[in-house]
Amino acid sequence: MSSSYQSSRSSATHRRAAPPPNANNAASSGSVRQDVDPAPTPRPVFRFLGFGFIIFLVFLQFLPATHFRHPSDPLRRWTPFDDSTAFGATSDGNSSSAAKNSREDGMVHVVSWMDCLDLRLLAVLANSTLSSSRYPHLVFFHFFIPKGNEDKVSFFKLKVLFPHSNLEIHGQQEVREIITTAISGAQFAGSSFVEVAPFIIPSVHQSLTKFIYISPNILMKGKVEDLIGTALSNYAIGAAEDCSRKLDMFVNSNVLDVIQRSASKPWVSETPYAKNACTPDLSVLLIDSTKLDGDFVDAFLWWSKVLNLNERSSGKNSAIVLALYNKYLKLSNSWSVTPATSSEMINNTRVIRYDIPNSVCSQFGSGATPQVSGNGNNIWKHYLPPMSDQILGS
Repeated sequence: MSSSYQSSRSSATHRRAAPPPNANNAASSGSVRQDVDPAPTPRPVFRFLGFGFIIFLVFLQFLPATHFRHPSDPLRRWTPFDDSTAFGATSDGNSSSAAKNSREDGMVHVVSWMDCLDLRLLAVLANSTLSSSRYPHLVFFHFFIPKGNEDKVSFFKLKVLFPHSNLEIHGQQEVREIITTAISGAQFAGSSFVEVAPFIIPSVHQSLTKFIYISPNILMKGKVEDLIGTALSNYAIGAAEDCSRKLDMFVNSNVLDVIQRSASKPWVSETPYAKNACTPDLSVLLIDSTKLDGDFVDAFLWWSKVLNLNERSSGKNSAIVLALYNKYLKLSNSWSVTPATSSEMINNTRVIRYDIPNSVCSQFGSGATPQVSGNGNNIWKHYLPPMSDQILGS
């Protein structure tokens, strides 16, 4: 019994011998168990600065944009806005977006004029240009046809064939009115009207500051990006030379000598004209309208009157040739226009001219009934897009 009592007594004594918990230890352990220390209280001045910065960012959202990045530009360059560069419908176009009035908009503007509408030729021109282009999504076509925005059927037909292309249809009325007012009773060869139109178009469509003019009967196998990038220096026009047609083939040499010595017009050369000079090919032109001489139309009309061109009915108009004499940049020979004679020549040439298939225009020139070409040269048909016969008619 005594041993048992002593054992329990010693156990109780041992339990009572354990020291009570220290107050400092308890406080220390309590601070460790806290998850997050209380946040410091910021100074009032920093609160006002932060709130003011947020308000500043909010008001920035209401300011108008000053620059943009064109989604189709591979270089993603910043381009400044101005009042005339906004997207919008043109006054005579069917497209929902107009060309921007900036020479650095990243687009390659291609213009073509057609008196007698044959959509097959425009389709061949668009398809050959896009197929050869390095950046087809940057090519913007401007087709001038007789009815313009009234001919919505033609526009939709072309958009069906080229759904992802940049395409606008323009009317010819305003350009014709300017030329008609300028000549005001003067007579000149009818073929010269389409030759003058490329130089009048920028005065009507001022968004076209630098563009490539291409005749509708052209197969464009060269890259238009390379052509639009040509530096024109002080010239407003760039054209390839046609050395198969010399100057003396259009103008009598003796008559030209007399005019050169007696006339004192600014567009008449101060030095004698080179009789064997090559003439510019007007099928493909690079035009910078910001450098275009304002008296070009006057020079053309003056030469037409002096040379009595109302008696001429066909061929390249000599008034255009003389108005451009020594006033255009001669493009490299690679941009020379070559007639389409064989498939091998087409494969080795940048610019090919083919014979326009025979067509019968309507009374108002707004359409054409295609006929079988008499010369049998149908190379151009290979460049028609699929489904062209069903959509455009064969």
